[in-house]
Order: sequence, then C-alpha cells, then structure tokens
Amino acid sequence: MTAFKLLLQKVPPERLFMGSVLLVNGGNYLYNLILGRLLGPEAFADAALLVTLLLVLSFLGMTFQLATAKFAVLFSESDWDAFQQLQYKYALTFGMVIGLLLFGFAENLSILFQTDSPLMFKTFAAAVPLYFFMSVNRGTYQGRQDYAKLSVTYQAEMWSRLVLTLVLLWLVPLSPAFLVALGIAISFVFGLIPTTFDSKRLFKKVRLSAPHKKRVMQFMVLTACYELTQIIINNSDVLMVKHYFDTLDAGLYASLALIGRVVYFVAWMFVMLLLPDVVQKQKNGEATAPVLFKYVGYIGFLSLGIVLSCALFPELIVQLMFGKAYLSIAPLLWQYALATSLFAISNIFAYYFLSLDEYRPVLMSGLIGVSQIGLIVFFHSSLQMVVGVQIIAMVFLLVIQLIYFLQKNQKT
Repeated sequence: MTAFKLLLQKVPPERLFMGSVLLVNGGNYLYNLILGRLLGPEAFADAALLVTLLLVLSFLGMTFQLATAKFAVLFSESDWDAFQQLQYKYALTFGMVIGLLLFGFAENLSILFQTDSPLMFKTFAAAVPLYFFMSVNRGTYQGRQDYAKLSVTYQAEMWSRLVLTLVLLWLVPLSPAFLVALGIAISFVFGLIPTTFDSKRLFKKVRLSAPHKKRVMQFMVLTACYELTQIIINNSDVLMVKHYFDTLDAGLYASLALIGRVVYFVAWMFVMLLLPDVVQKQKNGEATAPVLFKYVGYIGFLSLGIVLSCALFPELIVQLMFGKAYLSIAPLLWQYALATSLFAISNIFAYYFLSLDEYRPVLMSGLIGVSQIGLIVFFHSSLQMVVGVQIIAMVFLLVIQLIYFLQKNQKT
C-alpha cells in the first residue's frame, strides 16, 4: 500500500486526472451499454433521451465551470471570495429556473418526444439546481489545478449513477424511464463530494468591483453562447430523430450516437486541461499556440484510430457493445464517428479561442449549429441522410476554425 502511494506521488497530477477521466468515460459507456442491453432498442430510446438531457445539462453547467476555472487563475483573496459568492448565487438561481421550466413543461416534452409518461422529466427537473452548484465546485478545482478533488467529484457522480440505476432497474417494478431519471437525480448529490462550499461565503458582505464583474459577465455570456451551440450541434440530431422517427429507429440511432461519440467524450479531458493552461500562459505573457497544437494532435490521433476501427470492424463493435438487435446500424458507424471527430477537433480550437476571450468562433459555431438543424429538418428521409448532413456541417465548421486561426496567427 505504501509503495502504491509513493508511485502515485511520482505521477504528475495531470496524468492522474487523464486516467480518472478515461475511467469515468468508461463507466459512463458501461452505464449506457448495460441500459441498451437490458431495455432493448425501443425502451432504450427513452433512457437515451434522458442521457441526452444530461449531456445538455452538462453543457449548460460548463458555462459556470469554465468561468470559475478561468477566474480562479486570475483572481485572488477578496476578489476571489466575491467572485465565488457571485457564482454560487448565479448557479443556484439559474438551476432553479431551468428546473422549474422542465417541470412545468413536462407534459409537453412527453408529447414532443413520444414518451410514455412525463414523470421522467419531472424527476430529472427536481435535481437540476444541484448540478449547477456542483459545476461551480468543479470549476474551482479545475482552475486551481486540484485534479485530485476534481477527479473524485466525477468518479462519485459516475459510479453512484451506474450502481443506483442498475439496482433500481433490477429491484423496483416501475417504469424504466422513471428509474433511470431517479438514478441520474440521486447521482448529482454524490457529485457534490468533495465540496469546499462554505455557507458563510454566500452571505458574506463582499462585492466584486465593477470592471471585474463586467469582465466576468462578458466571459459567461460568451461561454453560454458557445455552450448553446454545443447543445445544438451535439444533441439536436438525437432529439430530432426521436421526434421524426419511430421508437425502434430512435433507439438504434441512440446506440449509434453513443458509440460514435467516444472520441468527443475523451476530448473533454483535454478541454479541462487546456483552459487553465492557456489562461495561465496568457497571464504570464507566454505563447499559447503550442498548447493548442499539443491537444489537437492528441485528438487527431485518437480520432483517426476510432474512425478506422469503426470502418474496419463495424458489426463486431456494435454486437459487442449492444448486441444483435442493433446490427442494422453498423454501416453508419464510421460515418457518425467521422462527424463526431471533426466536431471534437473543432471544439479544441473553439475552447482555445474562448480562453483568449475571442467571440467570433462562437458566432461561427452558432451559425453552423443552426444550419445543421435546418439540414436535418429538410433532409431526414433516412438515418443515413441524417448522418450525412452532419458530416457536411462539421467539415465546414472545422475549415472555418482553421481559417480563423491562421488569420489570427498571421496578424500576431
């Protein structure tokens, strides 16, 4: 045991965090794969809808997490106390508004996405404020590069959701969609472990100066706009397929999306490391482009391997992950993986620009996101067509990001 602790002490915190993120992603994948096998394509469509809502929520939460991470690097002492107080208040208020909206429109959402009951949406909505509170905690750890505590909060959330959901599905004879929603909601409580929140800070009489507050709000608005484009690009296809296609096709497409997005989930690990690194180098007056090149290289290499694997062994991958009932989706696997890989690489560029307070890439991503929705609205006669239009949109997005980077680099 002592030798193991000594070994861990010699491993850089960044690498420990990378290993933790890989484990979390693996656990989340296992969670979805087990749901797919236990429930079958039709029932899995509702469970996948809840997972998609969780992804949407995570994008919204990233606005608070990234803002907290950025200013944890830039602020100190009284400014940091005032900023953290402001973030907790904003997070709780925003979380309650989103939760109330989801709860109030549960019936409408049930009709829109053809689910059996609105109860799954109401259960999910009740826990939403906890997620935004948790995001501020994570942003603090990320900005201070306390990767040990950041790893613990992700591990606690993932393992509790996996174990609790499976126990509920095996022991409780209720609607699977409701039980999945309940497992997700309870996991947010575990995600608060560990927490450095001090209730006194929330009511402490301290104010952030007007210039600092303006800077914070500008970054949060910019980040929120980009996270909105992330929601549109990364989740609109699953939601629209759930609306336009029957439950069988929707379940099949959900399994396709889950397998194809593996590269995107891993890319989040590099986003976590990139932002504080870029902000710190900018603060020190050092070159930031090498950080970008490093992480683009990692994602590019990973993407190439995943796309090739999906092209060479599609049926084997689908059967191993979900079983024979999902084999009809295998021919589309490499195409979806390609679309996701292009998006993951574009995403690294976008977060790099966000770290430097650049707003134009956000606008460009928003336009591409809206165009993707428009393409799916007009071209959805088959699942293959839905995937094809996404590849076209993501190629445009990456090309635009590259052109913008080259132009900025020439100017500097």
